[in-house]
Amino acid sequence: MIEVRNAGKWIQNGARRVEILKGIDLSIPAGQFVAIVGASGSGKSTLLGLLAGLDSPTSGEIWLDGAPIHNLAEAELAAVRGRKIGFVFQSYQLIQTLTALENVLLPYELNARGDGIAQARRLLDEVGLGERVDHYPVQLSGGEQQRVALARAFVVDPPIVMADEPTGNLDSTNGRLVLDLLLERNRRKGTTLVLVTHDPEIAARAGRKIVLKDGRIVEDTLAAPANAVGEDQMLTQNQERNG
Repeated sequence: MIEVRNAGKWIQNGARRVEILKGIDLSIPAGQFVAIVGASGSGKSTLLGLLAGLDSPTSGEIWLDGAPIHNLAEAELAAVRGRKIGFVFQSYQLIQTLTALENVLLPYELNARGDGIAQARRLLDEVGLGERVDHYPVQLSGGEQQRVALARAFVVDPPIVMADEPTGNLDSTNGRLVLDLLLERNRRKGTTLVLVTHDPEIAARAGRKIVLKDGRIVEDTLAAPANAVGEDQMLTQNQERNG
């Protein structure tokens, strides 16, 4: 579903080049739940942005569902994002002048055909906000706003959902609820889920954990099956790279 080939990202700061990501090679099959972790500044959010087509690599290739996206023009890239990816931001990114229902409907109106109102209402009901469809973001709590954002990410039934610290601004109760909703989508629809997090408990629930350090992947592990026996609960999928 997602393939990254020797991708790099750097910015030029005067005469100095600042490398953010270096030589990233990565393949994510359909339906996998991947947690990307690492210290602040390790390149997690930059990598997620490249995978989502929100930014382009300075070098290397990124393939999404069999198609290259690293060299697409912005209009083409936006079309791919609209069809293939639902994105969940830490800070919700809801449009304040639109109701919950209108926020959820927006991707549908931009990327799909027909009337998406029934779909949007059903999703808001699924995330526990069936009675809040006409409320504006300012009338909703942080947890409720993030659940609206989840419904918005799901509304066109994208094969991939990406989330950047989706529980970072929430208390533990709302954080668990949001994560459960993401995992339910992953299980029920077979959606590929790629999530950036600082929370070790969230990372522990992922089927795969990728650790970044100084712009490189230094660990890539698969979770042990639920019935596995042994002290080590993680099976190394790929050998550790660069330490």
